[in-house]
Amino acid sequence: MRKLLLLLVLLPSLAVAQTVTRDGVTLSAPQEQRAEAIGDQLRCLVCQNESIEGSSATLAKQLRVIIRQQVVAGADDKSIMDYMVQRYGIFVLLKPPISPLTWLLYASPFLALALGLLFAWLARRGTVAAPPPLDAAEQDRLERLLKS
Repeated sequence: MRKLLLLLVLLPSLAVAQTVTRDGVTLSAPQEQRAEAIGDQLRCLVCQNESIEGSSATLAKQLRVIIRQQVVAGADDKSIMDYMVQRYGIFVLLKPPISPLTWLLYASPFLALALGLLFAWLARRGTVAAPPPLDAAEQDRLERLLKS
């Protein structure tokens, strides 16, 4: 009887042992893994080269709380990511989707190089070579014109 009573007392502790409390939100282990996976895909807007999971900035902590609250509420990953993009812009994604804008960003160094080469070619093409020197007859004629 004592063993049964001890088992009944300790059994609820197993459920508590499987929950994780981080940033003030209590999650189960799978929910915590899911929240971390989402946080690893989002950029810390303060640090800019770090995910919000790896950042210790105050804003990153607030974003982690929002993600965990939405995970607890049952939101799927896409809706959480869409919420973050809607609120903070596409810059919040560490790996933005390929779009015409991102292609322009990737191609801009090559476009700048091409424009620079074109400008240099046009500038060089516009220079005029020095005229050939005057021969003796032309030099005499020029001097007569200048004297009169």
